[in-house]
Amino acid sequence: MIPSEKFDLVIRGGSVVLKDVVGVMDIGIKDGRIVEIGALGDVPDAIEFDATGLTVMAGMVDAHVHLNEPGLGDWEGFRTGTAALAAGGVTTYIDMPLNGLPPTVTVAALEQKLAAARSSSYVDFALWGGLVPGKLEHLAPLREAGVAGYKAFMSTAGGPGEDAFREVDDYTLLEGMKRIAAEGKVLALHAESEPIVSKLAEEMRVAGRVSAGDYTASRPIIAELEAVNRALFYAEQTGCALHFVHISSEAGVRAIESAKRRGLDVTLETCPHYLKLTDASLATKGAAAKCAPPLRSAEEQEKLWRAVTEGCVDMIASDHSPCPEEMKAGDDIFAAWGGIAGAQSSMELMIGEGHVKRGIPLTKLTRMLSLEPARRFGLSSRKGEIRIGADADLALLDLNAGYVLEREGLYHKHKHSPYIGETMHCAIQATISRGRVIYNRRTGIEGEPEGEWLRCK
Repeated sequence: MIPSEKFDLVIRGGSVVLKDVVGVMDIGIKDGRIVEIGALGDVPDAIEFDATGLTVMAGMVDAHVHLNEPGLGDWEGFRTGTAALAAGGVTTYIDMPLNGLPPTVTVAALEQKLAAARSSSYVDFALWGGLVPGKLEHLAPLREAGVAGYKAFMSTAGGPGEDAFREVDDYTLLEGMKRIAAEGKVLALHAESEPIVSKLAEEMRVAGRVSAGDYTASRPIIAELEAVNRALFYAEQTGCALHFVHISSEAGVRAIESAKRRGLDVTLETCPHYLKLTDASLATKGAAAKCAPPLRSAEEQEKLWRAVTEGCVDMIASDHSPCPEEMKAGDDIFAAWGGIAGAQSSMELMIGEGHVKRGIPLTKLTRMLSLEPARRFGLSSRKGEIRIGADADLALLDLNAGYVLEREGLYHKHKHSPYIGETMHCAIQATISRGRVIYNRRTGIEGEPEGEWLRCK
């Protein structure tokens, strides 16, 4: 018999997804960490969570989230955004350096971001720093302060106000890569060619062409490929580690895959919206489905799924980029805010669309959702995997509980999402962060925000 004081919580009888195998087992948790995995037998007086019939996965590590504090008033904040993440099975996120004011491109701005996040985040978090023109001297201090890496835009970032985050010019990109390589960090890139997309958008608007199809046509796959290949060339010259965010095309995946074979230190993510929605969705759902790069055709989507199935995509991230609802209104699609509110739906979409519908193994999906982002960004000592010694960060899913997402079920601040009305083919039943149940499907968010900052080395 195991002494009851050995565990604070036992997750009993779930189908547990480990790194390389899935099996029915128990998980013993003490002081927020996983201390035993297996058949634990009788544990008198221990708190138990009956996971019989449920699938137990490592909580998602979402490496691409925009929670727009400080300084943006009615935009998404940490309390509402992280409530949505928790309801979606996310137990760790990395917040992007935009669109808060000031953007996180100096240590002083980082400290303002931390002040906003520390008392309001339901789950643990790390922070990105930013690479922008005129701030190169701040890269080293940001690394010393504990950022996970740096983010840069190769096309217009689109933030509000004169002090908002700005895209890099070629000099800043090249010199920034040299310095980031010396710091031993990763540069995350939004890869679209600004000369191509800005010129095409201008031509469309001058001609009065402001429909969904016109927006999609203004940001073609070649714009993504040009930026990807330019950044890869700079990386070859500098030795900088790269991570490409929200790659939308199989061609982009293959270009990065080729660079990996040449020995470059490079990874990529795609997002659930590219795997669930198509350009036709933008036409029917409107600006709620607007993002950059844009949604692609159904044919391109199937090619991207093929790349996912083959293991050519390193990780999945939400790119949760919400805004006040009025910024999604109007007939001019170019004028609408370009960002998808998806924090709550990423894990359900990937497990539902990927495993339930397409049969992709859960071990492969947990690598993309949790293990690889934790590894890439320096969090794997505690996060990303169900193993002894790791934080007890768990998502419990019912693979037989499909449902239709409704507006009233959203936890993020502004209740728009392109996934409203879509069928989810599984459902998060509970989310556990460091051994605490923070979300239960029956009762909602539980307790107060106790998320911790993960200071990266």
